[in-house]
Amino acid sequence: MDFSAYLQEVSQFPLVRRLLVVLLYALLAKAVDIVVNRILKRFVATLTVSELDDRIINILHGPIVLTVFLAGIIHAVTMPPVLTSPWDFFFPAATKSVALVAWTIAVLRLFVLLGEHHLQGIVERGKVGADLFLLLKNVVRVIISVSALLWLLSIWKVNLAPLFASAGIAGIAVALAAKDSLANFFGGISIFADRTFKVGDYIIIDDAQRGEVVEIGVRSTRIMTRDDVLITIPNSVLAASKIVNESAPIPRFRIRVPVGVAYGSDIEQVEEVLLAVVAANDAVVAEPRARVRLRAFGASSLDFELLCWVEEPSLKGLVTHDLLKATYRAFAEKAISIPFPQQDIYIKELPAGIEK
Repeated sequence: MDFSAYLQEVSQFPLVRRLLVVLLYALLAKAVDIVVNRILKRFVATLTVSELDDRIINILHGPIVLTVFLAGIIHAVTMPPVLTSPWDFFFPAATKSVALVAWTIAVLRLFVLLGEHHLQGIVERGKVGADLFLLLKNVVRVIISVSALLWLLSIWKVNLAPLFASAGIAGIAVALAAKDSLANFFGGISIFADRTFKVGDYIIIDDAQRGEVVEIGVRSTRIMTRDDVLITIPNSVLAASKIVNESAPIPRFRIRVPVGVAYGSDIEQVEEVLLAVVAANDAVVAEPRARVRLRAFGASSLDFELLCWVEEPSLKGLVTHDLLKATYRAFAEKAISIPFPQQDIYIKELPAGIEK
């Protein structure tokens, strides 16, 4: 009897047919393994120099090959004749469970890999603090794990209604006990999502506190004032406050320097002197160009305003100080008077008994 006839005769047995199907899928899984190892990895290596692609392939390699093999097992156990109970349910469910666990582990490893790869860049760009990013990463990992667990229970046809009911009651209890922490957490999420500000920006909160954002945390945000005082503000409070971001949309910042000169001064000369003062200050940017505006006729002075730009808001105080000093010296050299309030008292009549 030749081999083909022998194989045909043996394949009449259901167990043998199932084993042959598993063997074919095992060969197919080996072929996929060879393609990934010898073709796909080399192809990717020629396209990029980064190791990230190779690590992603290494993570997905095992689950892909395993899935092909497990598909063969499911195919085999579902072939006619149908297996007797409980094996007709146990074998497919167990096979799907193994595949689900393998893919869950792979997705978690892949998520951790991508998170570690992009963490440094995200923190350096100042979009979000490191601790908030790590918390978001852990939250996503928990969501993936819980979703996989629920999927696993559904494979085994476990009734999830009591579980969801218990989870709802527990969730209400946790929400009531930790409402402030949850409010701060979601406040941090809203700050990150809206991109109101980032680490390194200069902000003004409710027209009161002004400082540099040094950290966006899980529960709070910290700003450093110009007095080198660190202020910690809960994210829930910050999310409900009016924020003025002096560093957005560009870091360049305009400063205003009010200047008053005496009536009768040559306003053209005043403008020339102020522009010369700005031109001599290296901290003032050339573009946009500085300008001088006559704003009002004051009670005792002509009120001018010098407008110029600096590279970033942190230079506001120092540059204003330097410009005021330079303006005072320049006005003194050009004999331009800076008025100040004066009061003259005229006595019309002295009280009786007081001699002049």
